[in-house]
Amino acid sequence: MDFRKTIKHLIPNRLFRVIEPYGHWAEAVLENIVFGFPTRKLKVIGITGTAGKTTICTLVTHMLRESGYRVAMMTTVAIDYGDGLGAQHNASRMTSQGSLKLLKAVKKMRANNVEWLVLETTSQALTQRRTWGVPYSIVGFTNLSHDNFHYHGTFERYRSAKLMLFKQCNRNRRGLRTGVVNADDPSGEIFAQAIAKPVRYGIKAGDLQASDINLSPNESQFKAAIGEEKYDVITQLPGMFNVYNCLAAIGVTRAVGLTKQQIEQGIASLKSVEGRMNNIDEGQDFSVIVDYACTPIGFENIFATIKPFAKRRTITVFGSPGRRDELKRPIQGETAGKHSDIVILTEEDDRDEDGMKILNEIAAGVEKAGKVRDKDLLFIHKREEAVQKAINLARPGDVVLLLGKGEETVIITNKPGFVAGPGHVFNEATDTIRRKYNETAAAKAALKRRLVES
Repeated sequence: MDFRKTIKHLIPNRLFRVIEPYGHWAEAVLENIVFGFPTRKLKVIGITGTAGKTTICTLVTHMLRESGYRVAMMTTVAIDYGDGLGAQHNASRMTSQGSLKLLKAVKKMRANNVEWLVLETTSQALTQRRTWGVPYSIVGFTNLSHDNFHYHGTFERYRSAKLMLFKQCNRNRRGLRTGVVNADDPSGEIFAQAIAKPVRYGIKAGDLQASDINLSPNESQFKAAIGEEKYDVITQLPGMFNVYNCLAAIGVTRAVGLTKQQIEQGIASLKSVEGRMNNIDEGQDFSVIVDYACTPIGFENIFATIKPFAKRRTITVFGSPGRRDELKRPIQGETAGKHSDIVILTEEDDRDEDGMKILNEIAAGVEKAGKVRDKDLLFIHKREEAVQKAINLARPGDVVLLLGKGEETVIITNKPGFVAGPGHVFNEATDTIRRKYNETAAAKAALKRRLVES
């Protein structure tokens, strides 16, 4: 048990929440001194928001690398040290690493002569000061919706935490002090006002605007303009939300100094983002899509994307994690219920919570949308079995959506026989087990079983 966990067991949880950021802050200061402030040798791009962060980071990293820049990246999905070996899976599943892990990673990146670091940055990391000392030069804001309320408590606190990234960037007098902001989000202008050089992007408003948008199941095409500069964009990332992601990437890479040609070619050459809108094709006559969508805005985006090409029914499989934002569960349920013909609720990292309790909380929203249990609303707690059921139910032209796990490689669940006693302080390391699981592999296995049986 480390020092932080010892303290956490000794003091009330509410008090720990208050003092925890100061502990992280002290660690970050001390570790930066010991390591010699390694991030100061890099130019850092930070991306924050509720949805779209990983895609934008991946896009920006790819575009810079295609244009000859030496670049590294850290996201929820992967860590790329800029060593030529490509992105490695982020086994920790932490979007923003603790300061010690971050600084160790940066040392490796510097050894590879990396010039730019693209860093997905979360509200929790900002609140806890884990990114203290990071010299953000350019920052981006995607959007804000219901997420992480289990930690921040209110939407206003959640937004204030995200805003810390822009304020940190604005204090970096050696950086570009540029903020790329979604002007179509209700909170966008608050972020724009917090940075010296705001670049607003959007479809309805903004300095950088998209027009003539043409969406298809496999790609998106649109025109973008900022002042006299015009871009013809073709991306293999489908959906209106990826139009926004591409606009953000244009704003960031334009600030770095990429040309029109480099921007257009960079976007066009990225084939996909792991765990985001990945089509699973084993020769079946229906669609199977794996996506990491796990927030209300993520659900709205994915359903809006598939609507134009969903020829028949939509069958949606998802759950909600334990020890995370409980308030979003019925909201996601209602969204899925409105846009799906069949909803199958399943596990998604229960941790030490009762899995069926989680499913019932989601079901309240699904039923509000008109679905009926045991008819078009099914409970199948074991995720592998839920995926198989969805595959077996699918008919020609249907779309099967597998949401919430994306590229993750484990499911975190209760330890057999574990019961939390009075005053128990949750410890994921001792109270849970990790079962190997990969959504894409599960879908492929289910498809093969169906094809063999038929």
